[in-house]
This record gives sequence, structure tokens and C-alpha cells, in this order.
Amino acid sequence: MWRDKKGAIFDMDGTLMDSMWMWKDIDLEYLGRFGIEMPENLQREIEGMSMTETAVYFRQTFGITDSVEKMQSDWNEMAIEFYRSRVPLKKGVRELLRQMKERGMKIGIATSNSVELTRECLAVNGVEELFDTVRTAKDVPRGKPSPDIYLSVAREWNMDPQDIIVFEDIPNGALAGKRAGMEVTAVEDDYALPRREELIRISDHYIRDFTEIL
Repeated sequence: MWRDKKGAIFDMDGTLMDSMWMWKDIDLEYLGRFGIEMPENLQREIEGMSMTETAVYFRQTFGITDSVEKMQSDWNEMAIEFYRSRVPLKKGVRELLRQMKERGMKIGIATSNSVELTRECLAVNGVEELFDTVRTAKDVPRGKPSPDIYLSVAREWNMDPQDIIVFEDIPNGALAGKRAGMEVTAVEDDYALPRREELIRISDHYIRDFTEIL
């Protein structure tokens, strides 16, 4: 599914990294600081948003008066220790990235996470040098499911979207890739299992882990 492509773009949390679980924990702890009980559907509501969009949502929804910048800084502080010690690469990721590089493919990340956390995570796992591009939702006008972040990478590479394959773990991410005109492979993640059928409908392919396509 990827060997005829010129480029591959990966979402990070839940796709490259087994990390979606930690964001629920962070949201629970963060809202608890303000005495706010976390709504059951919060993760669904903020799915695909950039950190800036999420901070704005928290201010509007929960009445938090901290600045957007302080909220993002607090989240980065809370998350960085998880990435340094408790968030591994998913099975088969490292070998797949190396095979793609050997074939001369461009490799990028398109994530709703912050650039600081993204680069820290890649560096800790020893794969930072394998990526040609790291793009975050902060770099584009709209987060996923808008195709903005994927199209911006295609423009940087001067590449037709049809020559790029996207790897995503949640429906909004997969939808962003499809709207960009790219082929989408869904990667199974425990966090997204309740929406598995929706993800399969949106995507072109579905894999349980990356060893299936080595």
C-alpha cells in the first residue's frame, strides 16, 4: 500500500506512539486543578484540535481564565515526562521508517500536538533524523478534520497529494487525509476502538500494527 508512494505522513499520538491514553489523564488532572469534573465526551469534542484551539475551547467551555499561552505551557509541562519515560513507539514503526528512507521516500509528521513535545518525543525514541518535515496544527489555519496540515506538507515537498500516503488513528485525522486527496491507512489504537467501524469506512486501509506492512 505504500511502496508506490513518494511520501508518507504520520500522525503522532496514537499512530506512531502509544500515547492517546495519557491525554485523558492530563485533561482529568488539569481540570481537577480548577475543581471541574471532566465531561465524558471531552476527548471526542477536542479530537483533532490544535493546542491553541483546545485552549480556546477550554476557556469558552469551562470558564478557565488563564491565558491560552499559559494553558499550553502547563500542558507541555505535564506531558513531557510521559513522553520521556512512558510513551513507546508502536510495534514496527522504526523498521517501517527505515524501509521508507531506503526507498528514497519523504517522511513527515502532521500532528495536533506542540512542536516542542513532538521533537522531544522523536528524539527520545531515536527517530528524529528519519523525518524530513515536522508540521503541527499551530502552523496552519485550521486543525483536523480540515486538510490544511496535510496539504501544507504536500506543498513543501512539491508533491501531488495522490503520491502521498497518510497514517492516522482517529476518524477526524483520517478525514483530514482524505480531504487532502491522499490515500489513508488507519492504524489501530485502543483509544479509538469504540469508533473502529467509522474509521474503517473513512480510510482506504486498516492495520493493527506496522509489522503488517513491512
